Amino acid sequence: MPINLLDYDLAGLTAYFAELGEKPFRAKQVIRWMHHFGVADFEQMSDLAKSLREKLSLIATVTPPQMMAEQSSSDGTRKWLLDVGSMNGVETVFIPDDTRGTLCVSSQVGCALECTFCSTGRQGFNRNLSVAEIIGQLWWANRALGRDPKGERIITNVVMMGMGEPLANYTNVVTALNLMLNDNAYGLSRRRVTVSTSGLVPAMDRLREDCPVALAVSLHAPNDTLRDEIVPINQKYPLAELMAACQRYLEKAPRDFVTFEYVMLDGINDQPEHARQLVALVRDVPCKFNLIPFNPFPNSGYLCSKPDAIRRFRDILMQAGHVVTTRKTRGEDIDAACGQLAGQVQDKTKRTLRRIEVVQ
Repeated sequence: MPINLLDYDLAGLTAYFAELGEKPFRAKQVIRWMHHFGVADFEQMSDLAKSLREKLSLIATVTPPQMMAEQSSSDGTRKWLLDVGSMNGVETVFIPDDTRGTLCVSSQVGCALECTFCSTGRQGFNRNLSVAEIIGQLWWANRALGRDPKGERIITNVVMMGMGEPLANYTNVVTALNLMLNDNAYGLSRRRVTVSTSGLVPAMDRLREDCPVALAVSLHAPNDTLRDEIVPINQKYPLAELMAACQRYLEKAPRDFVTFEYVMLDGINDQPEHARQLVALVRDVPCKFNLIPFNPFPNSGYLCSKPDAIRRFRDILMQAGHVVTTRKTRGEDIDAACGQLAGQVQDKTKRTLRRIEVVQ
């Protein structure tokens, strides 16, 4: 079977080319063609020797996941459903703003962590995405969006906040991150690439050493009792361990703070005492908060906190000296908002086929 070159970062492709008897600079050329220019046809890679182009056409491919459907929101948000085989699809979302364009990338088909308020978690888990399937989301989005009038790329930021827990697919995610950061590929700065985790502490420590990008932590509760219930991974890595891991991560992080994400659930985690507990919890961790109004999905069992409750919660955090943002709900009319991504997942954890079809 031909090798998919999208599965390699520069180091991996250099090693592969060495096996073929090719010099290291050839790998850099191919990385640039594939990712900077979005070329999938070896014959179009005009500065490669003809003999190498012919060799690659026989033994290798450049194969991103195929687009199954696309939707556009009234607010400019765009969502793509990409086919990753075996009746599975993953969703990728582009969120435009005044000063930046953010791509939300998936890392798994489904998710095994079962956070109770997340639509993806309700679909169960099938498998990890390959490097080609992760970086292929950025490859497709760049092709679909094109460039701005100045010739610059539309995508300025990438957040690993789509379907799945990125750090549960550690090796493939880090390889994809290396491509995002490589100047011959996408050339994003570490500050503009964010990995979000529910709190896999050992993997956080590995990421700090291997590829320290900006870090966001899906916190959602200020105490272990509540977090054990709504974010079950907390039973393995409780809050004290998580806070210590955040402190360690900041030693090498490109930003001097961790972003704590906190979904606002009516009557569950949005009371003033919860805000005060949160202030105490993070007292030793430089951080900012991103409050996320809950986005409903069928049979979730939760409601979004009322606007007054969100403002009251925010004010308590701000009075304690924290920077707090309340996330604008984007793409809600196409189910592209935070917590709504569900894709199309054949659940291998529950042995049930559940299909979430994109409305055409």
